[in-house]
Amino acid sequence: MKKFFIPMACVMLMATSCRTSYKTAAMRNVKAPLVSSTTAELEVSNKKIVYTYIPSASVRRGGFQNCINTAVREALAANGNGDVLVETQNAVIERKGLIGGRKIKSVTVTGFPAFYKNFKSVDAQILRKAIENNGIPAEAATVQERSGFKLFGR
Repeated sequence: MKKFFIPMACVMLMATSCRTSYKTAAMRNVKAPLVSSTTAELEVSNKKIVYTYIPSASVRRGGFQNCINTAVREALAANGNGDVLVETQNAVIERKGLIGGRKIKSVTVTGFPAFYKNFKSVDAQILRKAIENNGIPAEAATVQERSGFKLFGR
């Protein structure tokens, strides 16, 4: 019986041995510019929210930042389904293990929910002026020239 299992195990090992798989990809150049500019107004709520999130094991496996991002997303979903959380503050409670690992027990997120509204496409002339001013909008550049101190890192 042993004489049968050992050769059979060798045959099965050879049948399931490693093999190389090849994956290819092709890239193509795009001749058209891929620039799209849109402006929007941000409406920030006056009400500050506080939300405590207890991450599941699958969220914790994603890492520390994944737990914080999920807490922000859940806070926005629970409080009016906002787009962005402004002035975000995070408080993370974690437990340290015996071997040095850490487990995130809860994440508390505070901030003001905000909504984007009034989306408008930017005129090409305004976009050119913004590019000439190193990414600073033309209105901010004129304010900078009048005030005499540096704005936006210029």
